[in-house]
Amino acid sequence: MKKNLLLVSSVACGLFYAASAYAQDTVVVEEESVTVMDVADCKTQYSVDRGDNWFIQLGAGIDVPLFENKLPEGQDPKRHITATYNLGFGRWFSPYLGFRFSGYYGAWHWDNDSYSKARYASLNFDFMWDMCNSLGGVDADRPVSVIPFVGLGGTYAWDIKSAGSNIVRDNGKLRTTSWTLPVSAGIQFRFRLCRYVDFFLEGRASFFGDNLNNCAYDKPIDINIQATGGLSFNLGGVNYTAYNPCKDAAYISGLNGQINNLRGELAATSAALAAAQAQLPCPEVKQADCPPSAAPMMSTVRFKINSAVITDEEMVNVYNVAQYLKDNPDVNVLIQGYADKDTGTSEYNMELSKRRAQAVYDTLVNTYGIASNRLSMDAEGSAKQPYTTNDWNRIVIFVPGN
Repeated sequence: MKKNLLLVSSVACGLFYAASAYAQDTVVVEEESVTVMDVADCKTQYSVDRGDNWFIQLGAGIDVPLFENKLPEGQDPKRHITATYNLGFGRWFSPYLGFRFSGYYGAWHWDNDSYSKARYASLNFDFMWDMCNSLGGVDADRPVSVIPFVGLGGTYAWDIKSAGSNIVRDNGKLRTTSWTLPVSAGIQFRFRLCRYVDFFLEGRASFFGDNLNNCAYDKPIDINIQATGGLSFNLGGVNYTAYNPCKDAAYISGLNGQINNLRGELAATSAALAAAQAQLPCPEVKQADCPPSAAPMMSTVRFKINSAVITDEEMVNVYNVAQYLKDNPDVNVLIQGYADKDTGTSEYNMELSKRRAQAVYDTLVNTYGIASNRLSMDAEGSAKQPYTTNDWNRIVIFVPGN
């Protein structure tokens, strides 16, 4: 009987010691309440999957070359209109910006008797801006879009015949070909026919060096005006993934409130246990016979979406792990980082989980003085999901190591 009473007393002493240590080591975190205005002010972010928003365009139109030529004094050059054909391929990598490679083939005529002429082929790289999505809000099904663009390319002209040619080859004969690198700018009007097909009208002005038509004199720049129209085929349709980083703020705030309530209940229970302990005979024991119990590591560190920054709320859990390691010098820890599979590619999530594990590792070493040889890291990305609720998989988990 005495032996059992001594055992109960020893256990009570240990619980009282642990409760006292908890009360002394608890870190109070001041939380900022999340209001409706906070959520409304959050800006929606958009992402595009690797295979989305590619397009092919087919079109035709006209060229109006503004080239110089030698004409009788007082006679103005006649502007000729010729046909051009267009093939393009590109992608919208965000709701606002995109790129394309656009090729053209056609013929030019630029003097009064149609003698001066050439055929050409050109390829341009264009950087495009969706002005309507940028200024009017993102809408993947907008019926009309206005898209300014600028471009840089290469143009090859051949069968050049010009009354004013003055550029000769090494053998003394007039050149009949030319190669130039034009810059261009223009605007496209896009009309949605269905999710997969748009009709477009486009105007482009291209600026060439003076040697384009082998007539190098007068104005230093040759200009070609193009107007084209055709169809743009959206491969897989137009898709943007929207996410508001504050949509879970109220939910997380509620969870933090529950945690604080549980901490209050735990403190009240600890106080009741201490009061009960004071009424029991507690034989004096040596410190070695009544050590603080080493609780198993159950702490985790959660992160906000697309973030590897430890918040003030989660810093409490890092602190608790540091205290556990200090109290148990023979224990090593494996730090496992995760990311949720609903956002980001697998490659991006792997890098994000590495940064999350590294952030916890650096805090334990640099802030709390844990020896680096007691810590190891592992990045799981989004290939493994510890929890069925995806929001909880933005996390670092501590696992006892070797």
